[in-house]
Amino acid sequence: MKPKCAAIYSSLFFLMLAPLPASAQIFKCVDANGKVTYSNEGSSSKGCKPMSNEQSISTISMRPSSSSSTFPRVSDDAQRERDRARRQVLERELADEQSKLEEVRNELAEQEAVFQDGESFVVRNAKGDVVRRGVNPQKKLDRLQPYQDAVMQHERNIEALNQELSRLR
Repeated sequence: MKPKCAAIYSSLFFLMLAPLPASAQIFKCVDANGKVTYSNEGSSSKGCKPMSNEQSISTISMRPSSSSSTFPRVSDDAQRERDRARRQVLERELADEQSKLEEVRNELAEQEAVFQDGESFVVRNAKGDVVRRGVNPQKKLDRLQPYQDAVMQHERNIEALNQELSRLR
C-alpha cells in the first residue's frame, strides 16, 4: 500500500509542476475618436469588445531607434554658434546678478546701521535717570530678514550661473 501511495503523490507532484496554458481575455477597445487599443481589462464604457482566443496578436515597438538616420543633426558650426550665444547670455545674466548682489549688500549694511522705532529701548529708574539702553534683537532681525533673503537669493543665482557656465564647451 505504501508504494502505491508514493506513486500517486509523486504523480500529483509532477502534475502540479507542469505549466498551465496561459490564457487571458483580450479586449479590442475603440474610443470616441476611433482610436483602437487592446487591453486585458475590458470595459463597456470604453467601447471594448472581447476578441476570440483563436486570433493571434502581435506587438511592435513605437520607440524610434536612436541610430535612425532621420534623426535631425546640427552641424558643428551651428552648435558652436549656439554655445557661443548661450555663453554670452549667461555671462550677461551673471554680471547683472553680481551687480544686484552688490546693491542688496549695500542696502543690508545701511539697514543694519539704523535703528527704527521699537528696536531700541531705554530703561529708566524712578528718578528718570537712564539705567540701561538696549536693542530688541528680534524686531531688528525681522526687519532685516527681507534684505538677508535677497542677498542669499542673488548668491544662489550667481552660483547656479557659474555652474551652468562651467558645463559649456
